[in-house]
Amino acid sequence: MRLLERMRKEWFMIGIVLAIAGAKLEPSIGVNGGPLKPEITVSYIAVATIFFNSGLSLKTEELTSALVHIKLHLFIQIFTLAFFPATIWLFLQLLSITPINEWLLKGLQTVGCMPPPVSSAVILTKAVGGNEAAAIFNSAFGSFLGIVITPLLLLLFLGSSSSVPFTSIFSQLFMTVVVPLIIGQIVRRYIKDWLERKKPPFGAISSSVLLMIIYTTFCDTFSNPNIDLDKFSLILILFIIFSIQLSFMLLTFLFSTRNNSGFTPADTVAIIFCSTHKSLTLGIPMLKIVFAGHEHLSLISVPLLIYHPVQILLGSVLVPTIKSWMVSRQKILSSSEHHVVLSYRE
Repeated sequence: MRLLERMRKEWFMIGIVLAIAGAKLEPSIGVNGGPLKPEITVSYIAVATIFFNSGLSLKTEELTSALVHIKLHLFIQIFTLAFFPATIWLFLQLLSITPINEWLLKGLQTVGCMPPPVSSAVILTKAVGGNEAAAIFNSAFGSFLGIVITPLLLLLFLGSSSSVPFTSIFSQLFMTVVVPLIIGQIVRRYIKDWLERKKPPFGAISSSVLLMIIYTTFCDTFSNPNIDLDKFSLILILFIIFSIQLSFMLLTFLFSTRNNSGFTPADTVAIIFCSTHKSLTLGIPMLKIVFAGHEHLSLISVPLLIYHPVQILLGSVLVPTIKSWMVSRQKILSSSEHHVVLSYRE
């Protein structure tokens, strides 16, 4: 199963490259008004498909056991949806005086506003042996919160550069995100046994639809002769994203392992991944809605497209190290508890 998941992620990365290359070669197919009609097929049908698929695949019954860890959930959600975007905003005040492309910097801010992903944080937490139930709950709950909070954060930090009014943005989000998600959950109740037996390829379906969204987004870019992306800015953004991820992973580790934090080593693993990972599946469709018609939409999307593979790569590389730390820490705690019990008996 892990091998299949790894292969799917690798093919998805290749798919992103091919989608961008295809948009560069023939942008006229995916532009607004083109043969694909992305103003309908992407803005409504594709986005709704992704979230119906999420609703259908989300095992809500697995989340109930994690509900009692209120402190853990508060830490992850506040870090992800408040501390993260606010810190990025402060950091960007310094970067604004550099020659880095301003739309890539705006894209970095959008990364900070995104909720946690439903898949990668859970998969990595499970690979380490951390608190998987907490990771599942916070990834799912964060996605639900993101439906409301992420657009608000985007409008707060960046403003909507399109002609779409505030009420229209949320009505479209409600119809293409919330409603399909709820319908998916309702349908799941009736066909749960069939889903458990057949195990449909939910990940492959969402990935395929997401590649279509990425393709049409870049078609708009490459059809616009006024957009020019310099390699210097791109390399710097890549370096900054690596630095941000490592810094925030270290920060969450230090916070969650300090004395009297109340978190177990397994909780810390879930915190590290859930607090620092960002959702591409939710993010790209939301950017498409909030910045509909914006000529620099694809440049704004670039940091999120980079952040996604970087978080998987970094997480995968760090799995053995984090697992080794967790196991040794659990042994120390177990040994300490054993000594306390013996002392009490004596």
